[in-house]
Amino acid sequence: QVQLVESGGGLVQAGGSLRLSCAASGRTFSTYATGWFRQAPGKEREFVAAINRSAGRTHYADSVKGRFTISRDNAKNTIYLQMNSLKPEDTAVYYCAARYTSGSYVYTSLYEYDLWGQGTQVTVSS
Repeated sequence: QVQLVESGGGLVQAGGSLRLSCAASGRTFSTYATGWFRQAPGKEREFVAAINRSAGRTHYADSVKGRFTISRDNAKNTIYLQMNSLKPEDTAVYYCAARYTSGSYVYTSLYEYDLWGQGTQVTVSS
């Protein structure tokens, strides 16, 4: 069973950058598709970005396209979310998620994932 632990959140001014990391345990991480989601206070958890198991395919929410980049290093069992040009509306708890897959799919719905990290807070001040 893969377990996920996020890190890298914090407080940053608008226009700044942060890089989130999600470390996965387990020897079969390369068979898992992964994604990032976020949840702001009083709002539902929403999709941010996803990457397939081989890192050959990615997908982004329109709200972050061109500003955020998802990547993964299967040798290090880690996925990343590079966040640039941050805006106050990016403030949320960010979660990484994973699910086993036999194909080269990306998954954008939170209901398609069955493994979740504990979340890391990102706060963007104006």
